[in-house]
Amino acid sequence: MGVSFDLFGTLVTADRPSDPAAAVAAELERRGVDVPDDWADAYAESHIDAPEGAEVPLPAHVSRALESRNVDYERNAARRAVVAAFDPAVETRPGAREAVDAARERGPVAICSNCSVPELVGRTLVRSAFERDEFDAVITSVGCGWRKPAPQIFELTADQVGVDSSDLVHVGDDRRADGGVESVGGTALLLADHPLETLPARLAEREESQQS
Repeated sequence: MGVSFDLFGTLVTADRPSDPAAAVAAELERRGVDVPDDWADAYAESHIDAPEGAEVPLPAHVSRALESRNVDYERNAARRAVVAAFDPAVETRPGAREAVDAARERGPVAICSNCSVPELVGRTLVRSAFERDEFDAVITSVGCGWRKPAPQIFELTADQVGVDSSDLVHVGDDRRADGGVESVGGTALLLADHPLETLPARLAEREESQQS
């Protein structure tokens, strides 16, 4: 059995900009970019025709939004602005430490997170109660190109921890996104039904049922 955990809203809480477009605009301006007057509209528009289920990295979206308004900018300004705009304060959720420890006792453990911002998952882990090397794999949508509930991200997670998809248990807080693991034969443990504090006992029950 391998266990993967969603990160944001499951293992940690992280503050995010209440107005992402404005936050990105402020960071672009700090980097000398002339943000257009209709930036909120440009940010809200779709600029990249991606396949269903694919992740569009936010820096790529921001770059295309600027280009759609004929704005000239330094090549890496969009990425640096996005990374700076999403720089959260992080708190580890109650029960998260115990849930990960219980999963670790039973097999490989991974992070499987939807996140369109480069570097954000790594910086979040650094600011949490966890160490990066506690996880056998850290799979992000911006890194692999697919967002939960796309089956590809769960298949990759299972492959990275060395288990069949049917042996992957995924813990998360979003019924639609995290429940997508069931499309590859895995098991979803959703916090609405299985709060973090109950996860150690639930994983033990699953292990016993598999052995019997």
